[in-house]
Amino acid sequence: MHTVEKIGGTSMSRFDELLDNIFIGQREGAQLYQRVFVVSAYSGMTNLLLEHKKTGEPGVYQRFADAQNEGAWLEALQTVRQRMLEKNAELFSGDFERHAADQFINSRIDDARECMSSLQRLCAYGHFQLGEHLMKVREMLASLGEAHSAFNAVLALKHRGVNGRMVDLTGWHCDSPLPFEDMVRESFEGVDLSRELVIATGYTHCAEGLMSTFDRGYSEITFAQIAAATGAREAIIHKEFHLSSADPNLVGADKVVTIGRTNYDVADQLSNLGMEAIHPRAAKTLRRAGIELRIKNAFEPEHAGTLISQDYKSEKPCVEIIAGRKDVFGIEVFDQDMLGDVAYDIEITKLLKQLKLYVVNKDSDANSITYYASGSRKLINRAANLIEERYPAAEVTVHNVAIVSAIGSDLKVKGILAKTVAALAEAGISIQAIHQSIRQVEMQCVVNEEDYDNAIAALHRALIEPENHGDVIAAA
Repeated sequence: MHTVEKIGGTSMSRFDELLDNIFIGQREGAQLYQRVFVVSAYSGMTNLLLEHKKTGEPGVYQRFADAQNEGAWLEALQTVRQRMLEKNAELFSGDFERHAADQFINSRIDDARECMSSLQRLCAYGHFQLGEHLMKVREMLASLGEAHSAFNAVLALKHRGVNGRMVDLTGWHCDSPLPFEDMVRESFEGVDLSRELVIATGYTHCAEGLMSTFDRGYSEITFAQIAAATGAREAIIHKEFHLSSADPNLVGADKVVTIGRTNYDVADQLSNLGMEAIHPRAAKTLRRAGIELRIKNAFEPEHAGTLISQDYKSEKPCVEIIAGRKDVFGIEVFDQDMLGDVAYDIEITKLLKQLKLYVVNKDSDANSITYYASGSRKLINRAANLIEERYPAAEVTVHNVAIVSAIGSDLKVKGILAKTVAALAEAGISIQAIHQSIRQVEMQCVVNEEDYDNAIAALHRALIEPENHGDVIAAA
């Protein structure tokens, strides 16, 4: 009967619009219920609590990890408190709601401050090492953001006459953590979805430690597990945009079309390119549970969005999406001793994993392997130096490249390779490498980094625009 729906931080920061579009809208009575919302922290809060996701600017956690004294991180925590209280003032004009919101988050921040101060004092003794506890501190700080937004959402719903209920998965004051699946299942025991609109925190405190595996991708893992544990009829992710045939900023808003239906294979290819419709581990959970996923634009609630299912294939072979990523380096390893020796690939792959470089793809011939890896230039250069040390006879070359992909649930399009090569050649773009697997869901072209934008536009013109892609935008 019910849906489980996820709302990201950017959307949560436009909360009044969400109330009118998603949480309440035109619904009345029983229509308000049979829904579970999994919420992220308001936009920017997790950056302040941990570190900035893009720039790396330290937040409370990073300052605490590097601190020699309390002053280094207390000021950052006070900045978080002030920002959260300002958000409360923005959301609630009534004294009662604002006081309740302030009291809740002040209590959580006070608890966190006391815990961190005590831990810092304890680790001044040689028998206790701060590094052994940092992941727990990171999880505790991250949970503050989700608890803040979830509590406020319930408060706002109750003010509008909706029976909202907070399911707090942060484990605050829990005696001991439960396994992840048990934590989710037990937290929903006693919930009556027919008369309660549930707001759940995107962070779940559990024995496994979500952040040790998923770091800041934990909210989609929680979302998928709630859907599976409660037997949802559909999982929905609300974003600030539609899942479209390409980036409208590169192709033109009048040229792109919204994808009506696709499958989890396509979603995984997008994840590989860093353009997640959903985290691949969350998608795996939904797949196993047999739950379809819908991607919707949070601010166009009447639009059906994109339905992602396990077995869907387009009515006829076609390209659905042109996507790619620019933050890629080609690490080319040439060694004549490589022929027939798989140890090269195994050892180099281990090295790249140790450096936490993400390998988007790779190709090889008789005496060379090229890894298309995403990461900082510093780490890429470090990898190249380590490979040269490991294989002194090898020649290692680093290329600045980009990957442009044509993706579809059924990509067995006759002549697609010829059309692709011709389109890029006509645009004056040289192809450095090309990949297409037997599974026929993606074809990747490696181009020079500076050609990325033009390559996206050229492939969209050639592979999607001529037929107006009627099959892809079929109603979901």
